[in-house]
Amino acid sequence: MDPRQLPRTLAGGRPAARGQELARSAADSAADIFHPLCVIARGLRVLAAGAWRRWQRTPGDRRGPTLLLAGSCAAIVMLVPYGPLLTGVALMTVAAWAGRDRDPAHETVLESEGERLQALYEALVPYLSVPEDPAPLYAHDGDWEEAFAAHSFDHGGRLVSLELRYPAYFTDGEPEARARIEQLLQMKAGRGREYRFDWDAEANRLHVRVLPALPADIFAQRFVTAPGETVLGFTDPGAVHRTLPVFDGTDRRDEPPVLWRTGPRSTEPHLLVLGRPAAGTSTLLRSLALQALHQGDVVAVDGSGSGEFSFLRGRDGVLAVESSAAGALAVLEWASHETERRLMTANRARQEGHQPPEDVRRPLWIVVDRPTALGHLAAAEGRADPQALLQVPLRHGRIANVTVVLGDHVDDAAAQLAEPVLALTRARVLLGAVTDEQVRAVLGAPPRTTPPPEAPPGRGYARLGTGPVHRLQVPATPDPYDEETSDHERQAVLALLPAGG
Repeated sequence: MDPRQLPRTLAGGRPAARGQELARSAADSAADIFHPLCVIARGLRVLAAGAWRRWQRTPGDRRGPTLLLAGSCAAIVMLVPYGPLLTGVALMTVAAWAGRDRDPAHETVLESEGERLQALYEALVPYLSVPEDPAPLYAHDGDWEEAFAAHSFDHGGRLVSLELRYPAYFTDGEPEARARIEQLLQMKAGRGREYRFDWDAEANRLHVRVLPALPADIFAQRFVTAPGETVLGFTDPGAVHRTLPVFDGTDRRDEPPVLWRTGPRSTEPHLLVLGRPAAGTSTLLRSLALQALHQGDVVAVDGSGSGEFSFLRGRDGVLAVESSAAGALAVLEWASHETERRLMTANRARQEGHQPPEDVRRPLWIVVDRPTALGHLAAAEGRADPQALLQVPLRHGRIANVTVVLGDHVDDAAAQLAEPVLALTRARVLLGAVTDEQVRAVLGAPPRTTPPPEAPPGRGYARLGTGPVHRLQVPATPDPYDEETSDHERQAVLALLPAGG
């Protein structure tokens, strides 16, 4: 057969194959030439992402000095001979190292990460899609890369942060709809960790990130606070606009505190602490009593009768420590009359144009642990409920400079705490392993984080009035007379006690 009669595709086979080989060789050559640039660009992206995450973790009060320090360093580099050139070379070297090719094991991890993201995407399809959507963002045959704007994994291949987009018709204003998505993400991303969910309703985006554990190595100590400020505990960096220096036994560092302001200018002058048994309720009350002794007088009532406040007896500023029903009723009755006396004395002084006397301006703290147990004991002895004697300090304590702190079990609060106590204590703390429903019932708002699966002593949530709900870790303040207390913590508590009276 004449070769000229063959089809053009068969006759031109060798030139086409030669063209493909030339194109492949050109592509390989271009990849070899531009590979260093790709590595450096990938490294710069990694460094920029790390710098942005570090900037987000920086507290608000330290961002200004950080920018000033960075600007000063940049100015010094510009003035040094060959400074910009050397800096550029160093930056390119670090970027090349950060963007270097990973080993095959890392590629396997990256492949597994894509599979996990795809599985998470498929799980979200029934909740974030409707049949009427002509171009659904979430579909069973879709790709997660269009829905997930950013993500990151730890070295073990576990998801630590995720930013996802959701359609505009999703009812993100309904708490039930949000709760379904948050519960699904928590189960698919991995249980046993705490997650924070930030809903950006304007941009239709949800930011999910794993929260590190709060510091549990902070013990009782003298905190640097202003008059009228009391440290409830410590929370996440960036949640508050202030840090305090703390000592953990070996080193000093700055931690963000949850501060409670008391006194005549306080919007929430009284505190209610609820928690599970052995969750740290008495620990927080002891911490507050020790801090109050540096500013005023303290009256302690131990409703459980366990003697966890007996170490305060005989100390300057401690007016009484009672655990029996008769003694508690007598002390609370005196506190009620003292509040009325302070109120009338202050009113008379203001009418005469004078400053209230010193004994009226000196803060008085009424610390009551387990008032419901004390009520049971009083009822068994045929006495009145001690909670009735707290109405005057609760209603008029802010003007009379009287602060009431109550601690009890969360299971006994709803049914056994008196209505004035619940209505007039709008600064709340909830400790222990609790559910979202309990947080909402006690604090009046849901937490922005998932409750911890296992809560160490002193771990919980705090909310002051209508403010945000903060994660909280109470400083360790054990009973120094307890045999299980370590010598280090015992000495820390005893060092804060004033001299004996």
